[in-house]
Amino acid sequence: RGYPPHALNLLPGQKMLNSRDRLTTPVPASGHARTDDGMLIHWRSIGSGPPLVLCNGVGVSTFFWKYLANKLMDRHQVILWDYRGHGRSDRRVDPQTGDVSVRRHARDLLAVLDAAGVEEPAVLIGHSMGCQVALETWVLAPERVAGMVLALGSAGRTLHTFGGYAGSARIFRGVHRVIQAAGPRVNQLTRIVLGSPLAWEFARRLALVDPYYTLREDLTPYLQHLSSMDMRLFLRCVLEVDIHDAWPALPNIQVPVLVIAAERDAFTPISCSREIADTLPDADLFILADGSHAALIEQPETFNHRIKRFLSEKFPSPPAA
Repeated sequence: RGYPPHALNLLPGQKMLNSRDRLTTPVPASGHARTDDGMLIHWRSIGSGPPLVLCNGVGVSTFFWKYLANKLMDRHQVILWDYRGHGRSDRRVDPQTGDVSVRRHARDLLAVLDAAGVEEPAVLIGHSMGCQVALETWVLAPERVAGMVLALGSAGRTLHTFGGYAGSARIFRGVHRVIQAAGPRVNQLTRIVLGSPLAWEFARRLALVDPYYTLREDLTPYLQHLSSMDMRLFLRCVLEVDIHDAWPALPNIQVPVLVIAAERDAFTPISCSREIADTLPDADLFILADGSHAALIEQPETFNHRIKRFLSEKFPSPPAA
């Protein structure tokens, strides 16, 4: 089971081609990249120009990028893709033994770049776990990374700072053991819970999203997608972001980086973003007022404007001939 097809087929502002605009409207391309271990990773490309690759958070598919992708597709080739076990990518991942490490996702991203025909270095834009995937991609293949936007995420050991509480790692490991022991039947329960109206109220009341900025229709695809996942696999992905550690690599990253934090992020404290920006040789820090961990759908105008400014300043277009 995947998330609804309408969440992928057309982004806001796109339309079906007709005979009059067939030559002027960017034609989306999509496919599956085959990885070195035989998995199929779904990708989708829209627009044309210097390549941008959007890296999702854990348990998320490409729907959270709809505002940014629509904003950037006029001047960039925007590539959206799903991690293994997510979205339209291969779901045949064993929840106990399958490789869902951050390094594995980064290797999958390199396969996506090859499949999409991207030859020049790309700017990687990551949200949450996507920040770590972007950083690990630089570690594996720095020649393929032109720059990065690291939004609302950490550089590694994520559960040790989750919610500003050092004991979060122990709690998650305990929950993981319980979920693994429950077996596949746990998915039936989570689908019922995530599909009920209580899921939206729970997210609002616990400030997992900003209750004043977030539209219900923007969060619904996330709840639907999460309910389609194996919860055992989801929690393993969460534990893997705590195992991963790219902090030692930061002083060596010589590409421009924009770090985005949010004042009310209940997952990643601003201190993580400050430390990333202070450690990187060439980084700017931008803090969203009142934003939560879902700021990219809560405040898309501000979020997108700052990224467009970063791209225009650090990667200006060559003058017309």
